[in-house]
Amino acid sequence: MRKALGTEELKRLYGGIAKRYEVQHGLLTFKTDQKGRALLIDNAVREGDKVLDCGAGTGITGILAARKVGPKGQVTLFDLSEDMLAVAREKVAREHLQERVALQSGDMVQLPFADNSFDVVLSSYSLCPLYDPVKGALELYRVTKPGGKIAVAHSTEPKNGVVRYLADRVEDIAWHFPWLSMGCRAVDVLPALKEAGGKVLLQRHIGFPLWPFLVFVIEKPLS
Repeated sequence: MRKALGTEELKRLYGGIAKRYEVQHGLLTFKTDQKGRALLIDNAVREGDKVLDCGAGTGITGILAARKVGPKGQVTLFDLSEDMLAVAREKVAREHLQERVALQSGDMVQLPFADNSFDVVLSSYSLCPLYDPVKGALELYRVTKPGGKIAVAHSTEPKNGVVRYLADRVEDIAWHFPWLSMGCRAVDVLPALKEAGGKVLLQRHIGFPLWPFLVFVIEKPLS
């Protein structure tokens, strides 16, 4: 795994690309990022749920969740970057979702929420840049209620060795341009969540062969 960018560097990076993030990420992923977000919402979120969207960025996934939970639900958008959340706040206002959406900034690896707080915790492409993605994933698990769901999409390595080699060479170049790579690299957190007791409900690979994503939903056991 490539060494992560520092927290302050990530703040500056995402602050600089906040207004173009959605377009840039969509182009770089050939819009399969949206497929991943839809899979998470369709397979994890229900009407009335209390949802945490971790690494919410500009609110793309969180707003999808807010639409689905309805007026009886609640969604918290949580992100390291105030600039990304500022874009999300504008979108929430345009959709008149202020009553069911809260926004808060902070570090995903040290979530400021109590154990067992949320029915659903989402992370769409936000574990990839973390300095400790496994710890971040376990934080998602910690704040999920027993019987609740953790729904994640993140970059993963290509299965084919030749394709993986080619992807590494491309990333060698992209890594010199943080605004392009956005600090994202392949991570592997599902084993840790399984070890913690999570039951896999959905596991699927999507995306372009050189840069695939793993999308999964796990359920936290009741006891």
